[in-house]
Amino acid sequence: MTEPVIELQGVSKSFGALRVSDAISLDLRPGEIHAIIGPNGAGKSTLIAQICGTLAPDAGTIRLLGQDVTRLPARARARMGLARTFQISALAMEDTVLQNAVLGALGQAGTPWRFFRPALKDTALRSAAEAALERVGLSDKAATVTAELSHGERRQLEVAVALTLKPRAFVMDEPMAGLGAEGSRTLTGFLDGLRSEAPILLVEHDMDAVFALADRISVLNYGQLIATGTVDEIRADPAVRTAYLGEDA
Repeated sequence: MTEPVIELQGVSKSFGALRVSDAISLDLRPGEIHAIIGPNGAGKSTLIAQICGTLAPDAGTIRLLGQDVTRLPARARARMGLARTFQISALAMEDTVLQNAVLGALGQAGTPWRFFRPALKDTALRSAAEAALERVGLSDKAATVTAELSHGERRQLEVAVALTLKPRAFVMDEPMAGLGAEGSRTLTGFLDGLRSEAPILLVEHDMDAVFALADRISVLNYGQLIATGTVDEIRADPAVRTAYLGEDA
């Protein structure tokens, strides 16, 4: 079997007496979208923070591209090709769309942030940023101040910023949050094509999007991984239906 791009083995995290990640083992394979679902408080955000390096696990191992990154900081994992989009936008709202995309390219290049303004004149950085904006359909918004974008367009811009990192894997935290039905359909179509560039670990509450996109689904409940399987397997799992999906899944 092809080596996983991301692999977790026995990852655990507690806050006092509360065990929010309980010996979780899962992986993300090349070319796939692996969704993580579960009710509020299931431990999804905590797990993502450990995968991305903003929170250290108490036990277990996290591997990225076969390398143990359990103790590496978030920036080091990003340099290795782990691209993250956030549930709450992390964009610089006062900057233009192009400036936000250049920020991503600047981080990938490892250039100090204090040189951001000169970087706007760097042909290679601008080209990378412009190519990413074209990929997500925002080329005509390059000069627009980010605060003026619609919610859906901001989601597209977050993906563009991630693309400038030349990602080997995406971790997406509720990319559909706040989108209407049309926006969700548009983003779902885009993400469906994105998996061929880099696999996606997707945390999402929009079950229509999850069922349309996911090759595999893992279900968390109270910090425990209660099931992993295909869409049909997860739909039919009695424990999942009880914990999360309901009888009309």
